[in-house]
Order: sequence, then structure tokens, then C-alpha cells
Amino acid sequence: MSGHSKWSTIKRKKGKADAERGRLFTRLIKEITIAARHGGGDENANPRLRSAVQAAKTANMPLANVEKAIKRGTGELPGVVYEELTYEGYGPGGIAVYVEALTDNKNRTVAEMRHMFSKYGGSLGESGSVGWMFTKKGVIMIDATGVSEDDIMMAALDAGADDMKKEDDMFRIVTEPAKFEIVKKALTDAKFKIDSAEISMEPSNTIKVEGKAAESVLKLMDLLEEHEDVQNVYSNFDIDDSVIESLDS
Repeated sequence: MSGHSKWSTIKRKKGKADAERGRLFTRLIKEITIAARHGGGDENANPRLRSAVQAAKTANMPLANVEKAIKRGTGELPGVVYEELTYEGYGPGGIAVYVEALTDNKNRTVAEMRHMFSKYGGSLGESGSVGWMFTKKGVIMIDATGVSEDDIMMAALDAGADDMKKEDDMFRIVTEPAKFEIVKKALTDAKFKIDSAEISMEPSNTIKVEGKAAESVLKLMDLLEEHEDVQNVYSNFDIDDSVIESLDS
């Protein structure tokens, strides 16, 4: 899509490190818990729970952890009650930032969000301040190794996908949320290897950032990603690969 920024690609490449630091498991447990709380503990009747459990399996989370998280969500086991919240604001260079969080203390979390935004020259805004710049979409990433682009495009579009493009060594398939599970199942049935599949907030357009602003953007995004209450961070920035490589070196 035209509005796709670099952050989802950067985030995917950082995924292994996140898992090693334990943050990925924490996020997945929270998501499984709240998915079960809202939709019940039956994966077949709860698409959100099914996606969360599949993500946990992909991350090699122990089955016992998954089962406990589901039971905490359904009330079979005692546990912390999480609240779903979103935070919106502006970052360096005027970029829009949309944060999804699960917290057991919203007063603490909003104060910490405000501090993180301001630390790198951004500002936390009111609800709705940047949300209108994003659209909820299903995003499926397929390993491109040994896969025919024509075959996967035909399978995805026939199942109802909106768009598909090559991104590094992956195919990125975008769907309407209502068709997300249908497209994912069609691709799985066709034996394509799904690397990740999630409901995402896609920006309608992007803002190019360079120099010091680009460095501050990446530091802000990393800081937000590392926060224990943050589940997902979306933004509409675009940065040249050469700039990212120079900052990583």
C-alpha cells in the first residue's frame, strides 16, 4: 500500500531480539488473556484468540503458558485485569504515532507515554488526533523463498485480498479486516508459509524524515516498543534504508 512505512519492516527484523529479551512472550500473554476475556476461551469461535494463540506457537511459547493465559482471561484462574487503551501523538518531524496498549494502571501508563513522547521532541495528543490518518487492515507476511509471485498473488486475490507487494524477502498481503481470516486460511490451505499475520493500522500516507529527526524517530519508536504495556506501535514515517543502516552501524 502507498502509505506503508518502514516501521513494520524494522520491527519484524527486531523480532528475534525482542523474543530473547522476553518482551514478546509478555505481549502475547496479555493479548491471549484479553482476547479470551472478550470472546471466550474457544479458539474456533474466537478469531482474535485464534490469531494470538497461533502467534504464540510461532514464537515457541510453552503450551502451559498459553493455557494459563486463556484461563486467566475466562476467569478460571485469578490474574491481573488489563484495560485496552490507545495513545495518539506526534513525533519528530511531525510524524503521527498510534500506540495500542494493555495496562493494569492507566494513570501510570499515560504519564510514562507523555514522558517518552516529549523525550524525543514529540507530544502526546488527544484521542482522535492522529487516528484518522490510519485504517485498520489485515496484514499477512509470506516467506518469498521458492515461491512463485504469480501463484501467491492469484491465491491471495482470489480469496479476497486487497493488495500484495514484495518487501525484501517477503510478500506482504493486505486485506480488509472482515476478510483477514478467510485470506489467511486460503493461503495456509495452499501450503504457503506464513511468517506473520495480524490486524494492523495502516497509514494513508507517509512523511519522509532525515538526519537528526530520523535518528530521534527510531529512538522514540524503540522506546515505545520496549515499554511493558505497549502491544503495537504504528507510524507514518518513511526513512531511506541507507539512513537506517548508517544509524545501526
